[in-house]
Amino acid sequence: MNVSIPMPEEIRQAVRDAAPRPVFLVDQQTANEYVILPLGEFVRLCQEAAPDGFTEEEQKWLIVQAGLRAGWDDPAMDVYNDLDPRSKK
Repeated sequence: MNVSIPMPEEIRQAVRDAAPRPVFLVDQQTANEYVILPLGEFVRLCQEAAPDGFTEEEQKWLIVQAGLRAGWDDPAMDVYNDLDPRSKK
């Protein structure tokens, strides 16, 4: 079942300001994250998606975003770069 609700002015303005990029929302009570994008863009992405639901580029973007949320861009985490056995010393 699709649910359609009126768009509050605050979100409408955010969509206008962000265009053509999507708007990201966070539910403060649940910490769930949501994306607002035009329906046409959503349909296009669904049609272009790989069989598993995401293109390779989208998968890479999702991995990077997960790493950023986990704090891997924190300079204090740079110490782990020295622990990489593949790196040349």
